Amino acid sequence: MKIAVSAMENSLDSQIDPRFGRCQYFLIVDSETMELEAVSNKGAAASGGAGIQAAQTIANKDVSVLITGDIGPNAFQILSPIGIIVFTVSSGTVREALERYKSGSLRQISGATAKIHAGIKGRGRGGG
Repeated sequence: MKIAVSAMENSLDSQIDPRFGRCQYFLIVDSETMELEAVSNKGAAASGGAGIQAAQTIANKDVSVLITGDIGPNAFQILSPIGIIVFTVSSGTVREALERYKSGSLRQISGATAKIHAGIKGRGRGGG
């Protein structure tokens, strides 16, 4: 099974990036082999629609699970209907998040955890 994790850098020891739509990388990890594919998030610098672009990137990678900090309503509305299960984590490394997922200690969400435009600098969490 493929698991996508929003990350600040392109390694398993990278910190989780709490911003889904504006994270720097998505690390796609095979849960059985731990094979890693680092995908640069092209929507991170978009002037708008970053969450939608990020969700489309994840959808095109055939992942089953997403682990991230916060996710907005537009992105969640793309991922949920196609069966991608979203879990939230507030901090730690990608490796730690994967271990927590495997142990069943991450919280699955059933809706958006961020408002629209929360990741844009100057708006939302910590940007102002």
